[in-house]
Amino acid sequence: MTIEKTKGCLAKPFGINNAYRKLPELPESGRAFFFNVEPGRKSSPPPRRLGFLSITLTAFVSLTAYAVGSIYPASPLAFLYPAPAPGPPADPHSPESLEYTAAIEKQLLSLPLLESLRAASDANEWYEAQRRVNNLSAGALRVVWVRRDESESYVFVHLGRGLCGHDGIVHGGMLATILDESMARTAINNLPERVGVTATLNLSYRAPTKADQFVVVKTKMGEVKGRRAYVVARLEDMKGTLLVEAKAMFVQPKYAKLLNTAGLRQIMGEPPKDDPTPVHLADGENLKALSKEK
Repeated sequence: MTIEKTKGCLAKPFGINNAYRKLPELPESGRAFFFNVEPGRKSSPPPRRLGFLSITLTAFVSLTAYAVGSIYPASPLAFLYPAPAPGPPADPHSPESLEYTAAIEKQLLSLPLLESLRAASDANEWYEAQRRVNNLSAGALRVVWVRRDESESYVFVHLGRGLCGHDGIVHGGMLATILDESMARTAINNLPERVGVTATLNLSYRAPTKADQFVVVKTKMGEVKGRRAYVVARLEDMKGTLLVEAKAMFVQPKYAKLLNTAGLRQIMGEPPKDDPTPVHLADGENLKALSKEK
């Protein structure tokens, strides 16, 4: 079989019925356009316009996502744009303030972790709710659970919106004070004369602490060397999330033997051996007279 070459057309074999037709020669621009089309590829249809149903569905999904995000915002957004909240009552003795305080204390005493500690066989309570000392170390809506050997303690505290630095976030200085006071109690009860001052305090803030929630400070006694006591602590929320880690060293002053340590121990929360009535520093009780009676 011979093949004939024809200008501008495909080769046509002789003796075959289905002969190819001659293709006309195309200009350069036409050739480029012709050969750029891939064989078997269909041209895409024109884009469809969004219908009323599509627009309605998109708007509904957007509004739903906005509403859910407003009610349950993500953590970063909640920190940047906290929900508005009223300030604390102006008069602490007003019926509204007393009712608010009673509600918080009721919630505090109903915390699952605290209830489990109070249900222990060796648990004991000695501080009467109506006789709390009105200072940061031994009162103001907090509950302290302590091991009898004073090696560990759990301090439950409610942090309100009035303790914020950035709105909705508790001030870091307030958390440092709570940790210092909680760790000091553990350290002081393990020093020889039950008197000590903070020498060093190191804090590591692990997560922002949201306001208007209950937190627990877990302290643990470390090493005691003469007049020095080392304590570590963790501040967690009720879900167990670590918020702040702390470690501190407390030193007993050289003049500690000259102080009334019996009254100080009772103020710090030591269980009384005879009289179950706690010492009331805010009521102006005379510690010197108390020491003479002891």
